Amino acid sequence: MELQALKNKFEVIGNSPALNYALTTAERVANTDLTVLIMGESGVGKEVFSKIIHQLSPRRHNPFIAINCGAIPEGTIDSELFGHEKGSFTGAVDKRKGYFETVDGGTIFLDEIAEMPLGTQSRLLRLLQNGEFIMVGASQIQKVNVRVIAATNIKLLEAVQKGKFREDLYYRLNTVPISVPPLRERGEDIFLLFRKFVSDFCEKNKIKRPIFEEGVKEMISEYRWPGNIRQLKNVSEQLCIMSDSDQIFPEDVARVIPNQSTSMAFSGSMQDFGTIGNEMIIKMLIDIKQDLTDIRRLFFEMSSDSSQNFEKYRHIQENVESKVTAIDRYVQPNSSNQGYGYSSSVIELPERTTTVQGNRNAEEPEIDSLNLVDMEKKYIELALKKSKGKRKYAAEELGISERTLYRKIIDYNLEE
Repeated sequence: MELQALKNKFEVIGNSPALNYALTTAERVANTDLTVLIMGESGVGKEVFSKIIHQLSPRRHNPFIAINCGAIPEGTIDSELFGHEKGSFTGAVDKRKGYFETVDGGTIFLDEIAEMPLGTQSRLLRLLQNGEFIMVGASQIQKVNVRVIAATNIKLLEAVQKGKFREDLYYRLNTVPISVPPLRERGEDIFLLFRKFVSDFCEKNKIKRPIFEEGVKEMISEYRWPGNIRQLKNVSEQLCIMSDSDQIFPEDVARVIPNQSTSMAFSGSMQDFGTIGNEMIIKMLIDIKQDLTDIRRLFFEMSSDSSQNFEKYRHIQENVESKVTAIDRYVQPNSSNQGYGYSSSVIELPERTTTVQGNRNAEEPEIDSLNLVDMEKKYIELALKKSKGKRKYAAEELGISERTLYRKIIDYNLEE
């Protein structure tokens, strides 16, 4: 099968050489009964490759089952895989078939094979060598015709050297190795996958597909994605939900990409990491400072309603001011952050002003609570009332996107 046709059939996105080589190997080995060992980091899509091999093999009309060896307790894994006789152990009230017997004639995918106990490894080796196994508590040998595809996210040879994995089983499994590349090594594939995930999510949930603003592609493509495709998919869905508009900006991406994962996955020099990590921290601090400044101004505008409220808001403003000052001390203009166009200027705390209570706009809601959530809810109720329930106009009145308004209506249970 032509490579692009293979990708289309199994919805594989990407054109990196390492990915293409892995797919070509999977296609070539599919028509045989050889055991395959799929290697790659967690989240790269190893199970997808096992399904490709099965679907392209003569066994495609027979059963396929995927088993996570790390998710089965050590005391029950033999029974799960090979079955047991009635009364063979406490709780064995009936005879039970194991997975190998259940998928006879088909394919079994053993994920996280390195987590398999040594005793179970001996049973698996015998099955791979001659197709024989013995149920737990039985004495009769049974035969099955099952193709085994195994996967691991660790280096099995190191596990062999540490005595945690049988050397003979390793070489028996490693008949045809397939290495699935991590996402960070797939270049342009990263943004292709990101766009695909965003498009699929928006279509499934009937959400307008957002526009990617300048800088988003670079951030998505340059991040190292320690969780690989699984993490990329989660981030794409978070951005679709959490974005405050129909556009996705670089700052939106920065909010949902965890810095901790970036630092753990970074494999470059410590000097390079320090530069990259500091730049990201600085950018986020600048964003936080802007948010704090906006909050401070909002508090001042509201505090002018009455003398009593002014003193309460003044205390809040002072707390905000101390946080902004702390950020100013950390983020000083220098060669490492001047690229962000940051200016370390101090905004003076506004002087107290007073207004006549009777001049209050008739449409402004009475605020009987200093809780920001309560105040936000009241303003949303007022905007909906003013626009006669039309969310588009209410969102324009509030200065937020219709998507954000819809989310807040659900959060505050304001649906009619």
